[in-house]
Amino acid sequence: MGNPKAFLDIHRQEAGYRPIHDRIHDFGEVEQTLGQRERKLQASRCMDCGVPFCHWACLLGNKAPEWNDALCKGDWELAYRLLSSTNPFPEFTGRICPALCEKACVLNLIEHEPTTNRENEAAIVEMAFQEGYVVAKQPKRNGKKVAVVGAGPAGLSAAYYLNQMGYEVTVYEKAEAAGGLLRYGIPNFKLNKAIIDRRLNILTEEGIVFKYNQDVKCDEQFAGQYDAVVLATGTPVARDLNIPGRKLDGVHLALELLSQQNRVLAGVEFDKKDRITAKGKDVLVIGGGDTGSDCIGTAHRQGCKSVTQIEIMPKPVEGPTDPNNPWPNYPRVLKTTSSHEEGCERRWNVNTLEFIGQNGKLTGVKVQNIDWKPNPQGGRPIMVENGKPEIIKAELVLLAMGFLKPEHPEYPSNVFVCGDAANGASLVVRAMSSGRQTAMSVDRSLSK
Repeated sequence: MGNPKAFLDIHRQEAGYRPIHDRIHDFGEVEQTLGQRERKLQASRCMDCGVPFCHWACLLGNKAPEWNDALCKGDWELAYRLLSSTNPFPEFTGRICPALCEKACVLNLIEHEPTTNRENEAAIVEMAFQEGYVVAKQPKRNGKKVAVVGAGPAGLSAAYYLNQMGYEVTVYEKAEAAGGLLRYGIPNFKLNKAIIDRRLNILTEEGIVFKYNQDVKCDEQFAGQYDAVVLATGTPVARDLNIPGRKLDGVHLALELLSQQNRVLAGVEFDKKDRITAKGKDVLVIGGGDTGSDCIGTAHRQGCKSVTQIEIMPKPVEGPTDPNNPWPNYPRVLKTTSSHEEGCERRWNVNTLEFIGQNGKLTGVKVQNIDWKPNPQGGRPIMVENGKPEIIKAELVLLAMGFLKPEHPEYPSNVFVCGDAANGASLVVRAMSSGRQTAMSVDRSLSK
């Protein structure tokens, strides 16, 4: 390491976010960047810890100590080569990954000031694009063809690795552009879509063929056209809330809002009657995860009157550590995002009973405070009422309660399922890892 004792004198410094009064008026990325000097100092904090638990925690196996060492010495090209050796799209994870590696960092155990791996990663790849280190690689073809169905993070990862192995790869996508959740689920204020397009240009130059607006049925006829098919269709079915009033105008699944807003920013026009907007409305977000947080930030930028977020589960532990999930595991602690900072009432242990409306339009939501008690027979705790039901005023409700794991029919023998389609909804970094593993499985199968 450049300076194995730097962490003793240099504290963790995050780039932070743009001021709230500035960022809520546009969909530009909220996160700022540090200068090169400050970034190298942050990289120097990566100590010679002996056992780098960041390797263990990262689902891609990123070599954080190695590329942090190169970065702190100013060798940006080497840092990028090390980073891209395990991560095909660091510009995505550098922006949206929850940084499992940082939670497993030894400095997080000792001082709760882990190395800024995620921000360092983003800085490295942006410098690589700026300096021309990112170049298309033209692989030698092996004469075999593979189809990838779904152009989300898992499909793009699988396509990248298969293409580099020499396969002719065709990617089929039912939407009008590639990216999946990256494009249609994650708001632009977290991931500018030009970042996706920049990478797609590289993948296309490397020989991957993209076909859009293709709703593929993965049957014998389709699979027979290719030596292998990778199915990376994600988790298309959101968890719904079928209670009285669900059909009222104003109750929507979270991705209906998020995907439409991203399409609007891309220039797609919608009829006024079809436009979902929080402008001038009291908004209720049901679900306490990242998708719910994205809804909060989007509602603010659309000009909402207020936002409330409710979660049926108890409030997570406050503080840097979780006694029930200790280091180096990822701590289940209270998370406050940039969207929460912009203004939001947050409540936990709240069950939703009924959507209330007038003349077919939503006006409020009946909810009930609850407690959870241990189940004497084991398993899921028992939900019990706590107090009387109440009405939360709302003209727009966004259901952000996760997604259902897909059930698959029996596919032809040359079909491989990966990403969320195989494992259920999870992290983008896990989907990318699954794509890489599936590409290796395809290669092993076709190399026999």
